[in-house]
Amino acid sequence: MTDTKTADLGTTAAHAVIWNYASFASGKALVLVTMAILARLLTPADFGMVGFATLVLAHLSVLTNLGLGAAVIQRKGDIEAEAQTVFIINIVLGAAFTVITILIAPLVAAFFAEPLVTPILRVLAFSFVLESLGSMHQVLLRKNLAFRRKLIPDVGRAIVQGTVAITTAAAGFGVWALVWGQLAGVVTNVALSWAVIPWRPTYRFQRRLVRPLARFGVPLVITDIEYAIWSNLDYVIVGRLLGDSALGIYTLAYRLPELLVHSVWRVLANAIFPVFSRIQDDAEALRRGFLATIRYTQIAIVPLCLGIFLTAEPTVDIMFGDQWGAVVPVMRIMALFALVGSIGVNIGDVYKAIGRPDVLAKLSVMELGILFPALLYGAQYGIVGVAWAHAAVATVDTVVRLIVARFMIGISLRDVARQLLPSLRAGLWLVVAVVPALRLTANLGSVATLLIAATVGASAYFAALWRQDEGSVRRILGWLGIERLAGAVK
Repeated sequence: MTDTKTADLGTTAAHAVIWNYASFASGKALVLVTMAILARLLTPADFGMVGFATLVLAHLSVLTNLGLGAAVIQRKGDIEAEAQTVFIINIVLGAAFTVITILIAPLVAAFFAEPLVTPILRVLAFSFVLESLGSMHQVLLRKNLAFRRKLIPDVGRAIVQGTVAITTAAAGFGVWALVWGQLAGVVTNVALSWAVIPWRPTYRFQRRLVRPLARFGVPLVITDIEYAIWSNLDYVIVGRLLGDSALGIYTLAYRLPELLVHSVWRVLANAIFPVFSRIQDDAEALRRGFLATIRYTQIAIVPLCLGIFLTAEPTVDIMFGDQWGAVVPVMRIMALFALVGSIGVNIGDVYKAIGRPDVLAKLSVMELGILFPALLYGAQYGIVGVAWAHAAVATVDTVVRLIVARFMIGISLRDVARQLLPSLRAGLWLVVAVVPALRLTANLGSVATLLIAATVGASAYFAALWRQDEGSVRRILGWLGIERLAGAVK
């Protein structure tokens, strides 16, 4: 691949990531605002109650398309025929899992010893069949890198979900406000997905396509199952061993790191996987692309994680109120977990692009084997212990992930370190600036403290990063469409 083509593809990838992040972050920001309002209208037990139900939905949802959506993105064959076939499969699976969830709801309620989980889960079960109606539209938006259009259904979902949840909570619906808000958001997302992409199902099913699609998709299903367990296992253990109030606190503590940091992982995967699939036959381009994603994502992730860690106390006070003080230590640990776990996390997109999702599946099995006993041990020390267990396992997983990448695509730890150094050095200056700012403004109130700390920290980080890696900063500003700023900064 020529340098010109590589540069063009890099720009395309950058724009895809930026628009996908705008889509994801906008929706999550609205959800976070909604949660901040609902935290003052509902109790930790209410959040925990719905949390029990959503745990089940999260685990079952990974089976609703058998990894076939990713197969459509990766393959270069008859896309229209594949999309029509997968659409029908998704509808059948969505309906089946709706019925299954309705039937197992009493068992879930018995497991968590909360009878109200039964009706909540049975209502939320209909999200499976509803989501399936728009799932192929979402896949095609990703395949075509149409993330600007994807912004509409993502943000629309968050707006409607938040509006319905807040309105019904204020009207006294209690825990059901969260339920009806979630369903309203699903319906809105499906309707807007159909509106922004002209693709329409013809209900033509071609059996000959099922086997090649499944050959790629099945290993991804295993990976998705493992990811669902990984991302929800802590909730299950907290809810089962520590109770619904502890789960409510833990859930809110996870919100901000999820919005600002974990979203980068998902956004990157959604945008970069289609790009990597286009260059799957060029090993050197894949290698350079992977290293570039480390460099640019860490430029964003390092200040976010350090900022969350340092300003957790005023942030929680502003967002949720001083009655949620127990969230602070957990949020800080989650920020560390997110920082360590983010390094090279997108290597799985390379494995998928080259048709080796089995490598990703094997790594996920290894991580789960470590995570489960670690979380059980951590639960003995409450939700803080669970958070520390997550951080410890993330450290081990990151080291193993990078070692495997060395053998698979020729990436050395030194290569990775070169990508990390600019953001880590700039992050040190952020810490040096923010710590005294927090101490000097402690008596000014949470809002003033947070605003001053954020301004001082961002300024220190940007100035230090400019000195460390001016080229990358200019490139990012160019991608953002603010080249004048890039030229004005000296």
